[in-house]
Amino acid sequence: MQKYLDRLGEWAVENAMKINPSKSKAICFTRARLKDPLDYSLANTLIPEASSYKYLGIILGSDLSWADQVNYTVRKAWRSLHFTMRILKKGNSNTKSLAYMFLVLPILEYGAACWDPYREGQISALDRVQKKAAKFVFNHICALDRSLCLYSIIYGLFGDKHLHKFDLPKDESGGRHFLF
Repeated sequence: MQKYLDRLGEWAVENAMKINPSKSKAICFTRARLKDPLDYSLANTLIPEASSYKYLGIILGSDLSWADQVNYTVRKAWRSLHFTMRILKKGNSNTKSLAYMFLVLPILEYGAACWDPYREGQISALDRVQKKAAKFVFNHICALDRSLCLYSIIYGLFGDKHLHKFDLPKDESGGRHFLF
């Protein structure tokens, strides 16, 4: 690897480009417990080693775990949701739904195709954000299924004419809405 870094440094000099090695990180992706230190340098400057690195908004961990990414996403989504809840405390459901769709949902979905969680704790942490959003948007009334709540928020479909598609049980009054 050092050979390629040396060639990159030479190419940068030939093409009058400046590369700042302090903005680079050296990271080794492995699940091994003992790791050899990474001693890479560029332009006679040591590249610092890191255990994780944020690249294009996705946190890549050296242990190939997505825990840091999920925790970061959940914290950021909570901040955005609480901001939305403070600002739109007395707003109607459509306004709250739009705010969720444009301020919170993109945070939860960004890069999910690559870091999609599979551990129960990570999934439940993401679900808590979505359930809280559903409660906020529909003033504490939502259907049993989280995916239905999210579907309802995104598409604004919370009427009975759409709920029959999900075959939910009815409550005593014949309605399909439940309290959390």
